[in-house]
Amino acid sequence: MEDIILDCDPGHDDAIALMIAVASKNINLLAVTTSAGNQKHSQTLRNAMPLLTLMKREDIPVASGNAKPLTRDLISGISMHGITGLDGATLPNPDFFSQGIPATELMAKILSTHQKKVTLVVTGPCTNVALFLSVHLELRSSIKQIVILGGGMGLGNWGPTTEFNIQVDPEAAKIVMESGIPIVLAPLNVDFEAQLLPEEIKKIHKIKNPVADVMGGLLDFYGMSFDHQHWNFKGLPLYDPCTVAWLIDPTKFESQRCNVAVETKGELTAGETVIDYYHITNRKPNANVLFHIDRQWFADLVIDSIKSFSTK
Repeated sequence: MEDIILDCDPGHDDAIALMIAVASKNINLLAVTTSAGNQKHSQTLRNAMPLLTLMKREDIPVASGNAKPLTRDLISGISMHGITGLDGATLPNPDFFSQGIPATELMAKILSTHQKKVTLVVTGPCTNVALFLSVHLELRSSIKQIVILGGGMGLGNWGPTTEFNIQVDPEAAKIVMESGIPIVLAPLNVDFEAQLLPEEIKKIHKIKNPVADVMGGLLDFYGMSFDHQHWNFKGLPLYDPCTVAWLIDPTKFESQRCNVAVETKGELTAGETVIDYYHITNRKPNANVLFHIDRQWFADLVIDSIKSFSTK
């Protein structure tokens, strides 16, 4: 059983990651914290809470994080995720309240009282986690590892060589990558392989439960963002769920330990992750970088997770 805090910016693929975490018997979701990324911080909070209400997990504490990146203006993902950040589905009104403390303090509260080390899963910009690491030095030893969705080796989805989460707050990503805490990085190289094919999305639409109804609508809307020939995908890539999927079964991934540095100053490359795949530099490896995934296993995991809500 992996005890985790999910720091996210829902976001369609964040919603799928959250759903898998709730459904999995191998994951103990201790809290959800939200960041500014796909939408502003107040909206990502409003998105996380209805999702937990939908899945009948109002017991999981939720807190909102920083309103903007550490040093930059916020870039939002409206072009991919719509005005609400979760366009494409009707969500229930949340029937519980968020915590009256910032995300960093909810993290601190859990890490200071939980009896086991906790994994931080970051599917949005690294802002909240960077702030936590900077303020609560005494709790770093309570973190088992940090699993991050972000970056890419020679790939970009927001700029030619930059991935959205890292580009939103590269200074925060740099702090986290240089923290000395064990890091697992799920970059675009593996994310682009984690695709749901059209026939698999059709299977989701045939599942009869409220979670399936919402997830099907979200997938349909999100798929429109990739309906462009320059992507040349056969299916719909789901970035964020790769983090939770790795925790459930790391044997379904191929990975390599590499040094990962974050570019913060480049005129054309700010936000790029410089992944030393061939160990050309003398920099010590600081991350386990995921490069390949068993696509069929991943698709089955998504579908089976949605099906599980028929019996909950």
